Amino acid sequence: MNVKIKAVMSVVVAALMMTGASFAAQAAPVKNIVLVHGAFVDGSGWKPVYDILHRDGYKVTLVQEPLTSFADDVAATKRILDRQEGPVILVGHSYGGAIITQAGNDPKVTGLVYIAAHALDAGENRAEVSKKYPNTAHPFIKTSDGYVMLDPQYFPGDFAADLKPDLAQYQAQAQIPTSPTSLAAVVTEAAWRTKPSWYMVAKSDKIINPDLERMYAKRAKSHTVEVDGSHSVYQSHPREVAALIEQAANGTHQ
Repeated sequence: MNVKIKAVMSVVVAALMMTGASFAAQAAPVKNIVLVHGAFVDGSGWKPVYDILHRDGYKVTLVQEPLTSFADDVAATKRILDRQEGPVILVGHSYGGAIITQAGNDPKVTGLVYIAAHALDAGENRAEVSKKYPNTAHPFIKTSDGYVMLDPQYFPGDFAADLKPDLAQYQAQAQIPTSPTSLAAVVTEAAWRTKPSWYMVAKSDKIINPDLERMYAKRAKSHTVEVDGSHSVYQSHPREVAALIEQAANGTHQ
């Protein structure tokens, strides 16, 4: 009898220890952060956020997606995810939100952070969804081979109204023309439906209507903050952006 009781107790203790280890693993902060830029720009705009996260002890890696097609951009993101050792918080700005929504189904990704970004559902098209919440930016212009970009004369006011004028003008001239097939992306599986998400609404955004951002955040049940910033909020408010990412890494909602 005593032998049986001891055996049962051993099983119970082992189960409790395994459960405790599981909870500890789940509660452990995520140290890998992957940042995904949006259309027309490259990853260098993340530098202020990178510096804060790096200083705070995170391993931060940037995706430099080619903006040649949605499939190419998702593949570029998965290429970076494959290099990570351990769980990852995946962060996307603007069109980068569509990319992380698809690539975020990777099992290494434990949380998603949207910074003034598109959080599409399966089967949705960015252009169609945006018609319900029109933006206030000037129309895109096309290159000779059909790629799109923002008219440089309007870029500072439409994309980067709260950056220093010389930086905004530089970025206007340093744009990466983006394939219309990227911007017509259709997500096949929305990672935010199965993984926790955090969302920053840029209240002065002219590229994505702030009400569309709020809709995305509410639908995804994201932990949401609002900042009085332009579409370039990730550059103009790096402390707030980094703080939200760190909340996601720690699995907290403040």
